[in-house]
Amino acid sequence: MAWFTARFPPPPADVAMTQLYRPDPTTLNSWHIVGARDELPLGAKCDSRLLGQPIAILRRTPGTVEVSSAGRSLPVLDRFGYVWTSLGIPPADLFAIPEYFESDRRNVNAATFGVHVSAPRAIENFLDMGHFPFVHTGYLGEEPFTEVKDYDVVISENPAEIMATRCRFYQPRPSPTATEGFDVEYVYRVPHPFCSVLYKSSPTDPARMDVIALFLQPIDEEHVNASMLLSVLDDINDNGQIRRFQQTIFAQDKPILENQYPKRLPLDPRAETPIRADKSSIAYRRWLRSQGITYGTIPANT
Repeated sequence: MAWFTARFPPPPADVAMTQLYRPDPTTLNSWHIVGARDELPLGAKCDSRLLGQPIAILRRTPGTVEVSSAGRSLPVLDRFGYVWTSLGIPPADLFAIPEYFESDRRNVNAATFGVHVSAPRAIENFLDMGHFPFVHTGYLGEEPFTEVKDYDVVISENPAEIMATRCRFYQPRPSPTATEGFDVEYVYRVPHPFCSVLYKSSPTDPARMDVIALFLQPIDEEHVNASMLLSVLDDINDNGQIRRFQQTIFAQDKPILENQYPKRLPLDPRAETPIRADKSSIAYRRWLRSQGITYGTIPANT
C-alpha cells in the first residue's frame, strides 16, 4: 500500500486552522515523517497535512524531494528510505538505526496506514505486549500464554529516549521466517515522541535481532499516517511476503486503535489505572511530560 493512498483528506473548510494547529515547541521543532521516498510518484505533487497544516510533497527526481507549506519551503531529510520534514527549526539529524545499514538485511516499507488516533496513543499501543494473545492470536500470542513477565525500563537524557529490555513473550508465529513458536526476546526503544523502534529475536540468527520501526506522521491531534520500516534477516521470503505478514499484524491493531477513547493520550497519572505490565506506557507518559509534549495528548493540568 503506497503511503499516499492512505493519507487523510484536508480538513473541512469550516474548521478553523487554529483549532488543529496547536503544537508545543518540541513537536513543532522535531523532524516528522511524510512518506516513503520510493513510493512517492515522480513529478507529481502530493498533498498532505502535518500538525494540522497543509503541506505539499514533490519528488522531482528519484533522489530529490521538496516539501512546502503555504508557499514556504520546509527542511527535508532523507533517512531510512523515508522523507522527513519540520514546520519549525529541527535538529541537525535524526536518531540512529545502525542495523539499517548492515549489508545482509532486507529494508522494506511494510505499508503506510491512515489511522484515526493520536500519535501518542499509537506509540503506547506499539509498546504494549499484553494485547498480543488477544489481538494477534496465532501470530504474536495465544492463550494460555498471556502473562507479561517483568521487564526493565530506563529513561535516558543523552540521548533523550526510553529503552525497555528483558521483554520476553511466547509467540506461535513471530515472523514470516518462523517455523515454530518460541519465547521471543524484545527490546523497545522510543527515540522520538512519535517514533518507536522494536528489536526482536530473529528466527534465522539467534545472535541478532530483527528491527521493526513505527514512524508516525501526525496529521493532526487525532489522526496519523503510520509507516512501518522492517529491517530483517530474511533470505527466504520476497518483499511482498514480508510486507503481507506485517500488514496482517497492523490490520489487527488498527480497529483497536480507532476504538480507543479518548483519542488523545491522557498524561495525568490518575486518568487511567496502570498495572505492572504497563511499565513502558507509564515511562512513555512521564517522558512526554518531561519533554513538554502536549500535541496529541490531554495534559495533566486540564
